Amino acid sequence: MNFTERTRIGILYKNEPSREIIVRRVPALSTAAPHVASLTKSLTLEQYYRFREDELPQQWIAETLAELADVPYEPETAGAESEPTTSINYESADVPAASAAYHAPAEAGQWDVYEIEFHGPSHGNPFTDVTLSAEFRSGDKVVRTPGFYDGGGVFRIRFMPEVHGGWTFRTSSNARSLDGIEGEFRVVAPAEGNHGPVRVKDTFHFAYADGTPYIPVGTTCYAWTHQGDELEERTLETLKASPFNKMRMCVFPKSYLYNENDPIRYPFEGSLADGPDYSRFNPAFFRHLENRIADLGRLGIEADLILFHPYDRWGFSEMPPSADDRYLRYITARLAAYRNVWWSLANEYDLMWSKSEEDWERFASVVTENDPSGHLISNHNCFAFYDFSKPWVTHCSIQRVDVYKTSEATNEWREKWKKPIVIDECAYEGDIDHGWGNITGEEMTRRFWEGAIRGGYVGHGETYLNPEEVLWWSKGGKLTGTSPDRIAFLRRIVEESPGGMLEPLPSEWDLPCAGIKDEYYLFYFGFNQPRFRNFHRKPGIRYRVEVIDTWNMTVDTLPDLYEGSFRIDLPGRQFIAVRLTKMA
Repeated sequence: MNFTERTRIGILYKNEPSREIIVRRVPALSTAAPHVASLTKSLTLEQYYRFREDELPQQWIAETLAELADVPYEPETAGAESEPTTSINYESADVPAASAAYHAPAEAGQWDVYEIEFHGPSHGNPFTDVTLSAEFRSGDKVVRTPGFYDGGGVFRIRFMPEVHGGWTFRTSSNARSLDGIEGEFRVVAPAEGNHGPVRVKDTFHFAYADGTPYIPVGTTCYAWTHQGDELEERTLETLKASPFNKMRMCVFPKSYLYNENDPIRYPFEGSLADGPDYSRFNPAFFRHLENRIADLGRLGIEADLILFHPYDRWGFSEMPPSADDRYLRYITARLAAYRNVWWSLANEYDLMWSKSEEDWERFASVVTENDPSGHLISNHNCFAFYDFSKPWVTHCSIQRVDVYKTSEATNEWREKWKKPIVIDECAYEGDIDHGWGNITGEEMTRRFWEGAIRGGYVGHGETYLNPEEVLWWSKGGKLTGTSPDRIAFLRRIVEESPGGMLEPLPSEWDLPCAGIKDEYYLFYFGFNQPRFRNFHRKPGIRYRVEVIDTWNMTVDTLPDLYEGSFRIDLPGRQFIAVRLTKMA
């Protein structure tokens, strides 16, 4: 392998013969905080030089490549384990088939978690030695669902039934005692408030499986499940009183600014001193995670689950491919039956230097092939958008790539990818020293409105400093910003729109508009502050006119009805909207 200016620093760092050279040329690899070192590894030599051009000599790239010219590339094989081969004879022939004790409920609600618990063998390493699945049947419908080992000789298979009526199941396993177990159960109507999983609707929007419109009003709380019960319960109480119905959250713990504490639990067996054992999961870690996902579900909140991220000091972002795939199969088997799960392959996938495009496509295949419920799935960027045209991508999970222009590009992205646009990171309301975390509540609210009026969905986050360094965007706790109440107001406005969604309409150059032609219009003035506006509609259609102050959260209904060309006086303040509704 010839090293060039386009070689990632992480490749050079992991390559033993070039490590000493690149650590000397890029001191941050050994001296910087873990999140900075992680970011540095994701850069090519050329990108690193551009970032540091003011402090590096002009010949830095050439000098670095000259030192690397005769250095061999030795792909690291230590720890690059292969997937263990499972034996067809995990249990001896004298173990009776289908003899394991098990519990299978006789009834389940539609879209609930139907769980079969088995008490089976535990010798060897059941995480890797035992295969288990079940085939569920109802009429012509057949669903194959993988199972998983939950420690202590307990295996589980979880299934989310999507149709009413009678169902049967039959297990398959290389463990004789778990193979060929049969049973039946009945699926009844869902409980009140259970609308099923969220699906894409009408190309650009969402609805629950029963057809109820779903308007994603998301927030970000990356590491909230790693903070201990007291803070996690406080987070849930805050969410209960908030407008948010989607939560972006990481599976793995995070090492980053204002998040330097160690997690309560780790996902794998092993130790900090000796490293994790990627072949043995820690069931307590995953039980805690799924319990918190269930807590969110009871609040009507979707768990947008981030499967990988680069901000790591424990090695989870640099696992070998076999460990990556095993982890994805395991977590999908555990969680796919929860109706409120979304899959996000990564937060800032393009900062994960050790993963290639081929890796991401493989990850998508592993997840979708092991998820019989077909949950929503995407991949979130830092600098470069993922190719959202890939058929497995259900929606576009976007971080702004322009410091100032964010939601304003929603129309362009809709046209490019023909999928729902979810701007999960438009920046955060707060006051930290980074530009991504110090916009005002007014600007956060404006970005929500600009996205909504263009037919997209914008996400929230909050990064206000406090003495405890418990920032919502990372650890949860309490919300102190001014935007959540205004976001709740916007959610109400969208819910009141025909069909519970906003579709962009052809707009004048200075005034975006959404709605239904000749029936319903919602105009948004954003940071402009006109004293009046002339509107021109078709004669013969009368409209009720409402002036909406999106910041003060007021709706003023004008006393008259209007048609044709008419002038509407406005308060001369920013963040005003006007709603026209056709009257019979």
